[in-house]
Amino acid sequence: MILKYTLLLTAFFLSPLALYAQPLKIVAAENFYGGVAEQIAGSSAEVTSIMSNPNQDPHESQSNARTAKKVADATIIIYNGLGYDTWMEKLLGADKKSNRVIINVAQLVGAQEGSNPHLWYDPKTMPALAAKLAAILHRPEAEVAFFESMQPLIEKIKRLKCITAGMKVTATEPVFGYMASALGFQMLNEGYQQAIMNDATPRFQEIVNFEKSLTDHTAQLLFQNSQTINPSTLRLISIAKQHHIPVINITETEPPGAKSYVDWMMSQLEEIESSLPAH
Repeated sequence: MILKYTLLLTAFFLSPLALYAQPLKIVAAENFYGGVAEQIAGSSAEVTSIMSNPNQDPHESQSNARTAKKVADATIIIYNGLGYDTWMEKLLGADKKSNRVIINVAQLVGAQEGSNPHLWYDPKTMPALAAKLAAILHRPEAEVAFFESMQPLIEKIKRLKCITAGMKVTATEPVFGYMASALGFQMLNEGYQQAIMNDATPRFQEIVNFEKSLTDHTAQLLFQNSQTINPSTLRLISIAKQHHIPVINITETEPPGAKSYVDWMMSQLEEIESSLPAH
């Protein structure tokens, strides 16, 4: 027993994280990643999330002196990657410390360059992040608890997919893309969505096709990113409502009222379920 305890202590003090004062400081570029960090770290770390305003377009986020200081002081840094939070990449490039842990979520899950950057809507992403953090912080029990907390969401997706598989839907942006795939939806008008996400003007034919998918009821649901409203998307929302196509509002950042990532996702899935044509 004494030998086992000694080995555990030795393993901890050989870890780079043991060099830092407790609690550790974790900085997450986005609040949904910060929420997972809080669940895994518990009282062993102080977690700060930079992007947490649901009324802000995350793509327009910029760093400032306060953000730079928080990042510089952090032991563990989590960011999305894939060009979603380039401001964080710039901060890390300007302050190349070797004695900290940097988690690029896109690299963690093996996302390829050019992929949809909204990785947190993929049900596989947060468990991967939780496992990584639990390994770094030596908190396997927290990983087990997190996986258990994910079960209601996983079961909800399975049940909904029995109804939604093959259903044609559309969206103003590809924010919901990974979850739409998990639910078996057939996503329309992806060219338009990419243009809006990249702050570009969609091609004329893409606009025509999008509007037609609403007016002829090819699309049965419209997903709207409530954090990036513009005249083009407002017109599509108006057309959808005129033709009795349910509009599902989704957000890029976790809203203040959500108790957790799972709570946030569940509330959006429940809105989808209540809006399905069969209901």
